[in-house]
Amino acid sequence: MKVLILSEHDVTELLTTQECIGVMEKALAALANGEVVNPLRNLVRGNGVPSILGLMPAWRGGANPVYGLKEVCVFPGNPARGLDTHLGAVLLHSGETGELLAMVNAAAVTAVRTAAVSAVATRLLAREDASVLAILGAGVQARTHLEAIPLVRNINDVRVFSRTRQKAEALGRAVDSVEEAVRGADIIVTATSSKEPVVRREWISAGAHINAVGSSIASARELDGATVAAASLFVDWRESTVNESGDYLFALREGAISGPEHIRAEIGELLTGRAEGRKSAEEITLFKSLGLAVEDLAAAAFLYEKARRLGRGVSVEF
Repeated sequence: MKVLILSEHDVTELLTTQECIGVMEKALAALANGEVVNPLRNLVRGNGVPSILGLMPAWRGGANPVYGLKEVCVFPGNPARGLDTHLGAVLLHSGETGELLAMVNAAAVTAVRTAAVSAVATRLLAREDASVLAILGAGVQARTHLEAIPLVRNINDVRVFSRTRQKAEALGRAVDSVEEAVRGADIIVTATSSKEPVVRREWISAGAHINAVGSSIASARELDGATVAAASLFVDWRESTVNESGDYLFALREGAISGPEHIRAEIGELLTGRAEGRKSAEEITLFKSLGLAVEDLAAAAFLYEKARRLGRGVSVEF
């Protein structure tokens, strides 16, 4: 059995942001239509350590059925070592025989697909005239979001805040505080590693759209409860949100929101016409991104087909 190995370099070259936006739209629509299976992720944490191993399985049917498993280690301290915080692989299996088809670099897939999903949400939810982008954080996700968001909106001003100013300056116009970045911004991307809120409701302008992507576990959040309460909340998947999202769960425990009914819709429901997005120019919209296995599966399947067509990657006997 031959297995196709796609490295970080392969993924970066083969999976363009524009292509990935289209792939993510199809994946999220398929989720809304019940065409895929996406169990909740399983997290394994060692005793007394900040790192975790996440296991994210999924299945997609259709003419070319596939199973996928993303196994990824999250090490918050890795940027200080010059490494990505997310390291692992996406395993792609045939849905007909179970054969392992490909092993794909998970860090590279995560970097592109997360920003691509935010771009899908921004296209659906941000005001048409949104032009000022605030990015909180200056890591991998900040960089990929800076590439993705201008593909769906005309951005003429980018403000970046990071605790490391030099990193912020490498991405755009560095500002001195989160408040300075957020006030007056039309689109806000939170891509931090913070466990406590970094964004306050009073800083957010009417009509802003927020992509909250930094926190993907129940014990961390980037937004205060007042922000979640004031915003129309859209999610990648309800089941993940009510079980795994710290931004949602902390707001719920504080009484800022009443429960799952605060979730307006899943992004896939907007794509399939089952739900309505923004209702007014003054409405604050919030997309809470957790990242789904079906997104990784869709990206890996796309890469597998494209790499085979172009003769990319390395095939090894397994």
